Amino acid sequence: MTKTLNQQTFTGERALFQAHDLHITNSTFVDGESPLKHGANLAIDHTIFKYKYPLWYTNNAQLDYTTWQPDAHAGIWYTTNLTMNHSMVRATKTFRHASYLKMNDVTFANAGETLWWCDHVELNNVTATGDYFGMNNDHVVANNLKITGNYAFDGSKNVEVHNSTFITHDAFWNCDNVTVYDSTIIGEYLAWNTKNITFINCWLESDQGLCYVEHLTLKNCSLLNTDLSFEYCSDIDADINTTIDSVKNPISGKISAPKIGQVIFDDPQIDASRTTITTTEEEHN
Repeated sequence: MTKTLNQQTFTGERALFQAHDLHITNSTFVDGESPLKHGANLAIDHTIFKYKYPLWYTNNAQLDYTTWQPDAHAGIWYTTNLTMNHSMVRATKTFRHASYLKMNDVTFANAGETLWWCDHVELNNVTATGDYFGMNNDHVVANNLKITGNYAFDGSKNVEVHNSTFITHDAFWNCDNVTVYDSTIIGEYLAWNTKNITFINCWLESDQGLCYVEHLTLKNCSLLNTDLSFEYCSDIDADINTTIDSVKNPISGKISAPKIGQVIFDDPQIDASRTTITTTEEEHN
């Protein structure tokens, strides 16, 4: 049976330690570390978190219309089965080593080092501002995700992104098995040292982007302000609908674009015949 705590103020360390089967509403966690540590079966809404480590080692939690102030950092670690809706998070390092997370209409105003080493994550209508969002995750599905900050999803695998916008330096580095649909990515050095990444109907701007990639696919993508692209990439299948500034030292595959400003092969160890490069726009003098 669920007990309701309404319009309460919680203070002190471990204020509701091992709490379970609770509905907490219209309340504030003011100070004291780890107030809900080792909790289970919690429904929390219209509640403010003001201090650190509130939901560690928690199982089965539903959070709606919650507010996380800056001192509530490192808020949700080692937690399983958590849903967060319609919430504002102003604290850093909010999710670590957590599994089966669902977020909808959540804003991370200071998302530095947030969502690390998590698995089975669903992100819908999420906005994150800060560096190193989403590092070393496994099985992430994102729709309408907006990220402003560098190094997004470094080291992650099995990532699927739809209808999203990233303004981020070094997105998708060191990743494996990533597919991005109908999205905009603006930033330098996109997807270096990654395996199995696909972009479909995407708009990309990336200085020296898409290098050192193994098995790179681009379908009907725009590639703006991208020079020295595809360097040391293998198994390329790139269908680009804009001019590419320059291509340098691709290892193998095929590249198609209306026009390529410059094709550079200056590494004698690379066999240029292993890459088919096709331009469809006639030169006009």
